[in-house]
Order: sequence, then structure tokens, then C-alpha cells
Amino acid sequence: MSARESHGLHAHGDEDLCEAGMGLYARALRKGSVRRDDGETAPCLLDLGLLHPDMDDEKRLVPTAPTVVLPRLLRAFDERIAEERRREARLAEAFEPLLRIEGSHTAVTDTPTIRGLHGKGQIDLAITEALAKASDELLAIQPHNGLASKTLGASLERDQALLDRGARIRTLYQHPVRHTPPVIARYELLRGDVEARTLDEVTERLLVIDRAVAFVAASKDRTAALEVRTPALLTFFVTTFDRLWRLATPMYPEAAHRPSLNGITPRQHAIAALLIEGHTDAAIADRLGLNIRTARVHIAKLAATLGSESRAQLGYLIAESGILKHKGAVE
Repeated sequence: MSARESHGLHAHGDEDLCEAGMGLYARALRKGSVRRDDGETAPCLLDLGLLHPDMDDEKRLVPTAPTVVLPRLLRAFDERIAEERRREARLAEAFEPLLRIEGSHTAVTDTPTIRGLHGKGQIDLAITEALAKASDELLAIQPHNGLASKTLGASLERDQALLDRGARIRTLYQHPVRHTPPVIARYELLRGDVEARTLDEVTERLLVIDRAVAFVAASKDRTAALEVRTPALLTFFVTTFDRLWRLATPMYPEAAHRPSLNGITPRQHAIAALLIEGHTDAAIADRLGLNIRTARVHIAKLAATLGSESRAQLGYLIAESGILKHKGAVE
């Protein structure tokens, strides 16, 4: 039986921190230690490793630094998420041959609700065919992967044909695209109801066409995708897009710019949030659509602004500065 199971008052989740635990942990941080008996009132602190026995005094408990505990707990979450994704991949691989079986009990409708697409040629063909039949709307999420300037131009004629039929196009990008001349030039060439906005982070590539079919990236290199026609999933995709759209900053036709806050640029604000979560430079660059060298330049500037002399100190100064209490803006 765990320490928590022996206390009926602490029936919360295994990774939750109750009010009593928060108060005791804060007191331990301020004073350097608490009595071992006090720890029995909040066993979650021991379970989560926020308090541990004092090696010099068996009657005292000493706190583990928040900067050590938080990244460790977050890594545990990341590991579980990664495992769930591996399970998902294994299931998808196991079911792939079953989905190809033709029989009276395999097809529910004439058109499969979810179809796997493999290879850029097959994916582009499916998207082109869907857009050729569309007349209402294209919603797109395009993460920045360094290929934007090479690939977006190829769809210019296809998108213009859709606009000429009276449809509208709304696209979400990451902030680095705001400074990509070929992308801006593309929007200046398009004629019709077209808008673009940007965020620090977006989902993987997503296209929703006339709210009837969606294309979802199934691999980082975009060589695999899913064609989705399930109504419930389409509703989910549209709702997700709309909520991200409201949070995003306009890029076209009217670009919005918001100033830096206390010397911290919007880009550095986004990086600070990821640093405090314990992400590596490479992970931060990937999340924000930057190359690692650019990410490190921003981290160095952030450290200089806050007066940090080390990575560990930078995390502490970010927390102490209060900059994460203010919502960042795009550059």
C-alpha cells in the first residue's frame, strides 16, 4: 500500500498535487526542510519526489528544487504520450492489410471514411481531385518545415481555380513564414477571398475541403497521409482550426504586429515557455519551425536580456521574471 492509499484524504490522481501538498512544499522551499511528521499529511509530496528524507536528520524532510522536479514530471508525460503513439502506429500497421480485404462485412459505405495515402504523388492527386470538386472553402494548417518556399508555389494555380469558383481559403502558418518572401509573393498573386494567420506552434499539416473531406499528414516528411471523410472527425478538425484561428495573428491581407514586452520579443517569449518545460534546443527549434542555429541565437539573446549566465539560471530567471504570465505576441 502506498503512502497515499493509507490516507483517505488524499484520493486524488497519482500525479496531482493537492492544496495541502502545495502549501507544505512551499514551506519546505522557504525554510529548507519540514518535519517528517508533517509529510504524512501530504503523502503526494513523497510519491512525486518533491520531498525526500534528510540524510543528516531522519526526522526532517528536505525539498527537491522545482527546476529539477518539473522537467522530470514532464518527461514522464512525454514518454507516455510517445508510447501511446507507438501503440497507435502498431495498431495501424496491424489493421492495414485487414482494411484492404474486400467482403460483405468490410465496407460500410461506397466511399471509405478513412483511406491511407502513400507517396507524394498519390497524396497530391487525391488533394487535387478533391479541390477540383470543391466550391465552398479550404481550411489549411501548414507547419513550417523549411520547404514552404519550394512547395507552396506549385499549388498557386489550383488554389486560384478554387477562388474563381467563389470559395474562400484560410491558412494557418507558423511565425517564421511571415518572413518568407516567396510565401508573401504568393498571396499577392492570388485573387479572391483568401486570408492567412500565424501562430508560434501549429499541428501537423491539415487540409479540410468543403467540410466534406480532410487530409491529415501521417509522417513528418509528408510521404504518408490520411484521407478522412468521417463526419465526427471533420467536425473536430473544423472546430480545432477555428479555435486556433481565433488565437492566431493576421498575416494577410492585413498584417498585425504587436510590440515586445519588457525587452522580450514575442519569439523569445515562446522560447521561454518551452525552456521552462525542459525542452532541448533541437526540440524548441522543431516546435517553433526554426533551424537550431536561429533558436540558439534567440536563447542567447533571452539569456542576455535576463542577465543569465547559465542554462539552469536562465530557467530560474524566466520563472522569477513573470514574463510567462503575459501572453506573447508575434514579431
